Amino acid sequence: MRIPRLVPILLLAGVVASPVPPAAAQGVPGVTADEIKIGAIGALTGPGYLYGRLIMNGAEVVYNEVNKAGGVHGRKISLVREDDRCDAASAIAAAKKLIFQHQVFMLHGGGCSNASIAARPEIEKANVPWVVFASVADEVTLPTAPYIFSTALAASIESAAQLEFALQQGAKRVAVISMRDAWGRARYNPLMETFKRKGVTPVADEEMSPDANDATPQVLRLRQANPDAVIIVLYPKAAAVYMRDAAKLGFKPIQVGQTAVGDLIAFREQVAIPNALERFYTISHVRFTPDDPEMERWRGLLEKHFPGDRLSVYNIMGIASATVVVEVLKRAGRDLTRDRVRDELNKLKDFSTGIYPGVISCTPADHQCHKTPAWMQLAGDKVKTIGVTPVSR
Repeated sequence: MRIPRLVPILLLAGVVASPVPPAAAQGVPGVTADEIKIGAIGALTGPGYLYGRLIMNGAEVVYNEVNKAGGVHGRKISLVREDDRCDAASAIAAAKKLIFQHQVFMLHGGGCSNASIAARPEIEKANVPWVVFASVADEVTLPTAPYIFSTALAASIESAAQLEFALQQGAKRVAVISMRDAWGRARYNPLMETFKRKGVTPVADEEMSPDANDATPQVLRLRQANPDAVIIVLYPKAAAVYMRDAAKLGFKPIQVGQTAVGDLIAFREQVAIPNALERFYTISHVRFTPDDPEMERWRGLLEKHFPGDRLSVYNIMGIASATVVVEVLKRAGRDLTRDRVRDELNKLKDFSTGIYPGVISCTPADHQCHKTPAWMQLAGDKVKTIGVTPVSR
Protein backbone atom coordinates (compact mmCIF):
# COMPACT_ATOMS: atom_id res chain seq x y z
CA MET A 1 0.00 0.00 0.00
CA ARG A 2 1.65 3.19 -1.16
CA ILE A 3 1.02 6.50 0.57
CA PRO A 4 0.84 9.16 -2.13
CA ARG A 5 3.26 12.09 -2.00
CA LEU A 6 1.96 14.95 0.12
CA VAL A 7 0.62 17.86 -1.86
CA PRO A 8 0.98 21.22 -0.04
CA ILE A 9 -2.18 22.80 1.28
CA LEU A 10 -2.80 26.01 -0.65
CA LEU A 11 -5.78 27.22 1.30
CA LEU A 12 -5.12 30.88 0.97
CA ALA A 13 -3.73 31.06 -2.55
CA GLY A 14 -5.99 33.09 -4.77
CA VAL A 15 -8.85 33.50 -2.33
CA VAL A 16 -8.68 37.29 -2.24
CA ALA A 17 -9.92 39.41 -5.11
CA SER A 18 -11.34 42.86 -5.60
CA PRO A 19 -14.59 43.73 -3.84
CA VAL A 20 -17.75 42.48 -5.49
CA PRO A 21 -20.35 45.02 -6.52
CA PRO A 22 -23.46 44.68 -4.32
CA ALA A 23 -25.56 43.98 -7.39
CA ALA A 24 -23.67 40.72 -7.94
CA ALA A 25 -25.24 39.23 -4.84
CA GLN A 26 -28.79 40.50 -5.25
CA GLY A 27 -31.36 37.77 -4.74
CA VAL A 28 -28.85 35.17 -3.51
CA PRO A 29 -29.65 34.02 0.06
CA GLY A 30 -26.72 34.18 2.43
CA VAL A 31 -24.54 36.31 0.16
CA THR A 32 -23.83 40.02 0.49
CA ALA A 33 -21.10 42.22 -0.90
CA ASP A 34 -18.84 41.23 1.99
CA GLU A 35 -20.17 37.97 3.46
CA ILE A 36 -20.94 34.34 2.61
CA LYS A 37 -23.10 32.70 5.26
CA ILE A 38 -22.60 28.93 5.60
CA GLY A 39 -24.82 26.76 7.79
CA ALA A 40 -23.23 24.00 9.86
CA ILE A 41 -25.54 21.16 10.87
CA GLY A 42 -24.50 18.43 13.30
CA ALA A 43 -24.41 17.40 16.94
CA LEU A 44 -23.21 20.20 19.20
CA THR A 45 -24.21 18.35 22.37
CA GLY A 46 -24.39 14.74 23.55
CA PRO A 47 -22.01 11.89 22.63
CA GLY A 48 -22.37 12.62 18.92
CA TYR A 49 -20.51 15.93 19.34
CA LEU A 50 -17.39 14.19 18.01
CA TYR A 51 -19.01 14.06 14.57
CA GLY A 52 -20.47 17.55 14.83
CA ARG A 53 -18.95 20.21 17.05
CA LEU A 54 -15.36 18.98 16.79
CA ILE A 55 -15.50 18.76 13.00
CA MET A 56 -17.15 22.19 12.82
CA ASN A 57 -14.36 23.61 14.97
CA GLY A 58 -11.80 22.33 12.49
CA ALA A 59 -13.75 23.80 9.59
CA GLU A 60 -14.12 27.15 11.34
CA VAL A 61 -10.35 27.37 11.83
CA VAL A 62 -9.97 27.15 8.05
CA TYR A 63 -12.65 29.78 7.44
CA ASN A 64 -11.04 32.09 10.00
CA GLU A 65 -7.68 31.81 8.25
CA VAL A 66 -9.28 32.55 4.89
CA ASN A 67 -11.05 35.56 6.40
CA LYS A 68 -7.77 36.87 7.85
CA ALA A 69 -6.36 36.79 4.31
CA GLY A 70 -9.28 38.85 2.99
CA GLY A 71 -11.93 36.21 2.34
CA VAL A 72 -13.03 34.59 -0.90
CA HIS A 73 -13.25 37.18 -3.67
CA GLY A 74 -13.53 39.88 -1.01
CA ARG A 75 -16.23 38.14 1.04
CA LYS A 76 -15.70 36.82 4.57
CA ILE A 77 -17.15 33.45 5.50
CA SER A 78 -19.42 33.27 8.55
CA LEU A 79 -20.42 29.91 10.01
CA VAL A 80 -23.85 29.53 11.61
CA ARG A 81 -24.27 26.37 13.68
CA GLU A 82 -27.40 24.41 14.55
CA ASP A 83 -27.55 21.35 16.81
CA ASP A 84 -29.19 18.23 15.37
CA ARG A 85 -28.34 16.21 18.53
CA CYS A 86 -27.78 13.13 16.34
CA ASP A 87 -31.57 12.94 16.18
CA ALA A 88 -33.77 12.73 13.09
CA ALA A 89 -36.47 15.19 14.20
CA SER A 90 -33.90 17.67 15.50
CA ALA A 91 -31.98 17.44 12.23
CA ILE A 92 -35.06 18.33 10.19
CA ALA A 93 -35.73 21.32 12.45
CA ALA A 94 -32.08 22.41 12.30
CA ALA A 95 -32.00 22.22 8.50
CA LYS A 96 -35.18 24.27 8.20
CA LYS A 97 -33.89 26.87 10.64
CA LEU A 98 -30.61 27.28 8.76
CA ILE A 99 -32.28 27.47 5.35
CA PHE A 100 -35.35 29.58 6.12
CA GLN A 101 -34.55 31.56 9.27
CA HIS A 102 -30.81 32.14 8.96
CA GLN A 103 -31.06 32.02 5.14
CA VAL A 104 -27.62 30.51 4.68
CA PHE A 105 -26.06 30.28 1.23
CA MET A 106 -25.05 26.63 1.61
CA LEU A 107 -24.66 23.89 4.20
CA HIS A 108 -21.49 22.24 5.43
CA GLY A 109 -22.03 19.47 7.93
CA GLY A 110 -23.82 16.24 8.67
CA GLY A 111 -22.34 13.91 11.27
CA CYS A 112 -24.67 11.16 12.46
CA SER A 113 -26.08 9.37 9.44
CA ASN A 114 -29.58 8.85 10.80
CA ALA A 115 -29.94 12.60 11.32
CA SER A 116 -28.53 13.44 7.89
CA ILE A 117 -30.81 10.95 6.14
CA ALA A 118 -33.81 12.54 7.88
CA ALA A 119 -32.75 16.08 6.93
CA ARG A 120 -31.95 15.24 3.32
CA PRO A 121 -35.49 15.67 1.86
CA GLU A 122 -35.82 19.22 3.24
CA ILE A 123 -32.36 20.19 2.02
CA GLU A 124 -32.87 18.60 -1.38
CA LYS A 125 -36.23 20.33 -1.82
CA ALA A 126 -34.67 23.73 -1.07
CA ASN A 127 -31.90 23.32 -3.70
CA VAL A 128 -29.28 24.41 -1.18
CA PRO A 129 -25.72 23.14 -1.80
CA TRP A 130 -24.70 20.74 0.96
CA VAL A 131 -21.19 19.40 1.46
CA VAL A 132 -21.38 16.50 3.93
CA PHE A 133 -18.32 16.23 6.16
CA ALA A 134 -18.87 13.03 8.19
CA SER A 135 -22.12 11.10 7.56
CA VAL A 136 -21.16 7.81 5.92
CA ALA A 137 -24.49 6.11 5.12
CA ASP A 138 -24.89 5.79 1.36
CA GLU A 139 -28.49 6.99 1.66
CA VAL A 140 -27.20 10.48 2.42
CA THR A 141 -25.86 10.80 -1.13
CA LEU A 142 -27.77 8.08 -3.00
CA PRO A 143 -29.72 8.38 -5.14
CA THR A 144 -27.66 11.33 -6.35
CA ALA A 145 -29.26 14.71 -5.62
CA PRO A 146 -28.20 17.76 -7.66
CA TYR A 147 -26.94 19.86 -4.72
CA ILE A 148 -25.75 17.23 -2.21
CA PHE A 149 -22.09 16.14 -2.20
CA SER A 150 -19.91 14.34 0.34
CA THR A 151 -16.25 14.51 1.33
CA ALA A 152 -16.74 11.64 3.80
CA LEU A 153 -16.01 8.02 2.99
CA ALA A 154 -19.32 6.32 2.22
CA ALA A 155 -20.13 3.12 4.12
CA SER A 156 -19.98 1.05 0.94
CA ILE A 157 -16.50 2.40 0.20
CA GLU A 158 -15.30 1.56 3.71
CA SER A 159 -16.72 -1.96 3.49
CA ALA A 160 -15.02 -2.61 0.16
CA ALA A 161 -11.75 -1.28 1.57
CA GLN A 162 -11.97 -3.53 4.64
CA LEU A 163 -12.09 -6.70 2.58
CA GLU A 164 -9.48 -5.42 0.13
CA PHE A 165 -7.14 -4.62 3.03
CA ALA A 166 -7.55 -8.10 4.54
CA LEU A 167 -6.76 -9.72 1.20
CA GLN A 168 -3.75 -7.42 0.70
CA GLN A 169 -2.39 -8.66 4.02
CA GLY A 170 -2.44 -12.19 2.63
CA ALA A 171 -5.61 -13.38 4.38
CA LYS A 172 -7.14 -16.44 2.73
CA ARG A 173 -9.82 -17.07 5.32
CA VAL A 174 -11.86 -14.01 6.28
CA ALA A 175 -14.60 -13.77 8.93
CA VAL A 176 -17.04 -11.01 9.87
CA ILE A 177 -18.45 -9.74 13.15
CA SER A 178 -21.09 -7.04 12.84
CA MET A 179 -24.08 -5.24 14.25
CA ARG A 180 -27.31 -5.58 12.27
CA ASP A 181 -29.09 -2.37 13.26
CA ALA A 182 -29.63 0.35 10.65
CA TRP A 183 -26.06 1.62 11.06
CA GLY A 184 -24.63 -1.87 10.84
CA ARG A 185 -26.69 -2.91 7.81
CA ALA A 186 -25.54 0.20 5.94
CA ARG A 187 -22.05 -1.31 6.12
CA TYR A 188 -22.79 -5.03 6.37
CA ASN A 189 -24.91 -5.28 3.21
CA PRO A 190 -22.32 -3.67 0.89
CA LEU A 191 -19.64 -5.76 2.61
CA MET A 192 -21.47 -8.95 1.67
CA GLU A 193 -21.81 -7.66 -1.89
CA THR A 194 -18.06 -7.07 -1.97
CA PHE A 195 -17.44 -10.63 -0.80
CA LYS A 196 -19.55 -11.91 -3.70
CA ARG A 197 -17.87 -9.61 -6.20
CA LYS A 198 -14.44 -10.83 -5.06
CA GLY A 199 -15.52 -14.47 -5.12
CA VAL A 200 -14.77 -14.86 -1.41
CA THR A 201 -17.00 -16.61 1.13
CA PRO A 202 -16.77 -15.62 4.81
CA VAL A 203 -15.62 -18.53 6.94
CA ALA A 204 -17.76 -17.17 9.80
CA ASP A 205 -20.38 -14.44 10.09
CA GLU A 206 -21.14 -13.39 13.66
CA GLU A 207 -23.63 -10.84 14.96
CA MET A 208 -23.23 -8.69 18.08
CA SER A 209 -25.59 -6.19 19.69
CA PRO A 210 -24.49 -2.56 20.18
CA ASP A 211 -24.84 -2.77 23.97
CA ALA A 212 -23.31 -6.22 24.49
CA ASN A 213 -21.06 -6.59 27.53
CA ASP A 214 -19.69 -10.00 26.58
CA ALA A 215 -18.44 -11.38 23.26
CA THR A 216 -17.15 -14.73 24.49
CA PRO A 217 -19.60 -16.86 22.43
CA GLN A 218 -18.83 -14.93 19.24
CA VAL A 219 -15.07 -15.12 19.82
CA LEU A 220 -15.20 -18.87 20.46
CA ARG A 221 -17.14 -19.49 17.24
CA LEU A 222 -14.81 -17.23 15.28
CA ARG A 223 -11.77 -19.00 16.70
CA GLN A 224 -13.27 -22.34 15.70
CA ALA A 225 -13.51 -21.07 12.08
CA ASN A 226 -9.75 -20.29 12.14
CA PRO A 227 -9.80 -17.05 10.09
CA ASP A 228 -6.68 -15.18 9.04
CA ALA A 229 -8.58 -11.90 9.37
CA VAL A 230 -11.81 -10.65 10.96
CA ILE A 231 -13.68 -7.67 9.54
CA ILE A 232 -15.27 -5.65 12.35
CA VAL A 233 -18.49 -3.71 11.76
CA LEU A 234 -19.20 -2.52 15.30
CA TYR A 235 -19.64 0.68 17.28
CA PRO A 236 -16.68 1.53 19.55
CA LYS A 237 -18.28 0.10 22.69
CA ALA A 238 -19.12 -3.26 21.11
CA ALA A 239 -15.80 -3.32 19.28
CA ALA A 240 -13.96 -2.78 22.58
CA VAL A 241 -15.85 -5.65 24.21
CA TYR A 242 -15.03 -7.90 21.25
CA MET A 243 -11.32 -6.98 21.21
CA ARG A 244 -11.11 -7.40 25.00
CA ASP A 245 -12.59 -10.89 24.91
CA ALA A 246 -10.53 -11.86 21.86
CA ALA A 247 -7.39 -10.91 23.80
CA LYS A 248 -8.53 -12.82 26.88
CA LEU A 249 -9.07 -15.95 24.78
CA GLY A 250 -5.83 -15.61 22.84
CA PHE A 251 -7.60 -15.03 19.51
CA LYS A 252 -5.21 -12.90 17.44
CA PRO A 253 -6.03 -12.81 13.73
CA ILE A 254 -5.71 -9.60 11.71
CA GLN A 255 -8.52 -7.40 13.05
CA VAL A 256 -9.90 -4.90 10.51
CA GLY A 257 -11.89 -1.93 11.84
CA GLN A 258 -13.51 1.12 10.26
CA THR A 259 -14.03 4.83 10.91
CA ALA A 260 -16.42 4.36 13.85
CA VAL A 261 -13.28 3.36 15.75
CA GLY A 262 -11.41 6.51 14.78
CA ASP A 263 -9.56 7.39 18.00
CA LEU A 264 -7.17 4.51 18.66
CA ILE A 265 -5.78 5.97 21.89
CA ALA A 266 -9.27 6.22 23.38
CA PHE A 267 -10.12 2.77 21.99
CA ARG A 268 -7.09 1.23 23.69
CA GLU A 269 -8.29 2.68 26.99
CA GLN A 270 -11.72 1.11 26.40
CA VAL A 271 -10.21 -2.32 25.70
CA ALA A 272 -7.87 -1.97 28.71
CA ILE A 273 -5.71 -5.03 27.99
CA PRO A 274 -2.02 -4.55 27.12
CA ASN A 275 -1.10 -5.41 23.52
CA ALA A 276 -4.70 -6.29 22.63
CA LEU A 277 -4.53 -4.00 19.59
CA GLU A 278 -1.20 -5.16 18.18
CA ARG A 279 -2.92 -6.65 15.10
CA PHE A 280 -5.78 -4.15 14.93
CA TYR A 281 -6.03 -1.77 11.97
CA THR A 282 -8.70 0.83 11.33
CA ILE A 283 -9.81 3.19 8.57
CA SER A 284 -9.42 6.95 8.75
CA HIS A 285 -11.00 9.62 6.56
CA VAL A 286 -7.73 11.57 6.74
CA ARG A 287 -4.07 10.67 6.28
CA PHE A 288 -2.62 12.41 9.32
CA THR A 289 -2.85 11.70 13.02
CA PRO A 290 -3.18 14.53 15.56
CA ASP A 291 0.46 14.05 16.65
CA ASP A 292 1.84 14.22 13.12
CA PRO A 293 4.36 17.07 12.64
CA GLU A 294 2.45 18.07 9.48
CA MET A 295 -0.43 19.08 11.76
CA GLU A 296 1.59 21.40 14.00
CA ARG A 297 0.29 24.58 12.36
CA TRP A 298 -3.31 23.44 12.60
CA ARG A 299 -2.82 22.33 16.20
CA GLY A 300 -1.72 25.83 17.14
CA LEU A 301 -4.54 27.50 15.25
CA LEU A 302 -7.17 25.20 16.76
CA GLU A 303 -5.98 25.82 20.31
CA LYS A 304 -5.92 29.56 19.62
CA HIS A 305 -9.52 29.69 18.35
CA PHE A 306 -10.89 26.93 20.63
CA PRO A 307 -8.73 26.84 23.79
CA GLY A 308 -10.55 23.84 25.23
CA ASP A 309 -9.87 21.62 22.22
CA ARG A 310 -7.05 19.12 21.81
CA LEU A 311 -6.45 18.46 18.11
CA SER A 312 -8.26 15.26 17.15
CA VAL A 313 -8.90 13.31 13.99
CA TYR A 314 -12.38 14.88 13.97
CA ASN A 315 -10.95 18.41 13.87
CA ILE A 316 -8.67 17.30 11.04
CA MET A 317 -11.68 16.00 9.11
CA GLY A 318 -13.25 19.45 9.36
CA ILE A 319 -10.05 21.13 8.19
CA ALA A 320 -9.88 18.88 5.14
CA SER A 321 -13.55 19.26 4.21
CA ALA A 322 -13.50 23.04 4.63
CA THR A 323 -10.51 23.16 2.30
CA VAL A 324 -12.75 21.66 -0.39
CA VAL A 325 -15.54 24.16 0.32
CA VAL A 326 -13.14 27.10 0.05
CA GLU A 327 -11.75 25.80 -3.24
CA VAL A 328 -15.22 25.44 -4.72
CA LEU A 329 -16.26 28.93 -3.58
CA LYS A 330 -13.10 30.30 -5.13
CA ARG A 331 -13.78 28.54 -8.43
CA ALA A 332 -17.42 29.66 -8.45
CA GLY A 333 -16.19 33.21 -8.93
CA ARG A 334 -17.27 36.69 -7.91
CA ASP A 335 -20.86 36.38 -9.13
CA LEU A 336 -21.67 33.70 -6.60
CA THR A 337 -24.82 31.60 -6.93
CA ARG A 338 -25.92 28.22 -5.64
CA ASP A 339 -26.01 26.87 -9.18
CA ARG A 340 -22.41 27.91 -9.74
CA VAL A 341 -21.33 26.09 -6.59
CA ARG A 342 -23.23 23.00 -7.74
CA ASP A 343 -21.61 23.20 -11.17
CA GLU A 344 -18.11 23.61 -9.74
CA LEU A 345 -18.61 20.66 -7.42
CA ASN A 346 -19.82 18.53 -10.33
CA LYS A 347 -16.57 19.12 -12.19
CA LEU A 348 -14.17 19.06 -9.25
CA LYS A 349 -11.53 16.54 -10.30
CA ASP A 350 -8.33 15.32 -8.66
CA PHE A 351 -8.32 18.11 -6.08
CA SER A 352 -5.78 17.51 -3.31
CA THR A 353 -6.31 19.00 0.13
CA GLY A 354 -3.01 17.57 1.33
CA ILE A 355 -4.94 16.05 4.25
CA TYR A 356 -7.29 13.50 2.73
CA PRO A 357 -5.39 10.34 1.72
CA GLY A 358 -6.28 10.80 -1.94
CA VAL A 359 -7.82 13.32 -4.27
CA ILE A 360 -11.39 14.62 -4.18
CA SER A 361 -13.28 14.05 -7.42
CA CYS A 362 -16.99 14.53 -8.10
CA THR A 363 -19.05 13.99 -11.24
CA PRO A 364 -22.69 14.76 -12.07
CA ALA A 365 -23.46 11.07 -11.56
CA ASP A 366 -21.31 10.46 -8.47
CA HIS A 367 -21.37 12.83 -5.51
CA GLN A 368 -19.42 10.51 -3.19
CA CYS A 369 -16.23 12.43 -3.83
CA HIS A 370 -13.80 10.75 -1.38
CA LYS A 371 -12.77 7.17 -2.21
CA THR A 372 -9.37 6.68 -0.60
CA PRO A 373 -9.39 5.32 2.97
CA ALA A 374 -6.20 5.57 5.03
CA TRP A 375 -5.19 2.84 7.48
CA MET A 376 -4.10 3.55 11.05
CA GLN A 377 -2.38 1.37 13.63
CA LEU A 378 -1.08 1.90 17.15
CA ALA A 379 2.69 1.85 17.50
CA GLY A 380 3.47 2.10 21.19
CA ASP A 381 1.80 5.28 22.38
CA LYS A 382 1.54 6.77 18.90
CA VAL A 383 -0.92 6.27 16.07
CA LYS A 384 0.71 5.86 12.68
CA THR A 385 -0.59 5.83 9.12
CA ILE A 386 0.48 2.62 7.39
CA GLY A 387 -1.03 3.05 3.92
CA VAL A 388 -4.10 3.69 1.80
CA THR A 389 -6.58 1.55 -0.13
CA PRO A 390 -8.11 3.40 -3.11
CA VAL A 391 -11.57 2.04 -3.95
CA SER A 392 -12.81 2.09 -7.54
CA ARG A 393 -16.39 1.35 -8.55
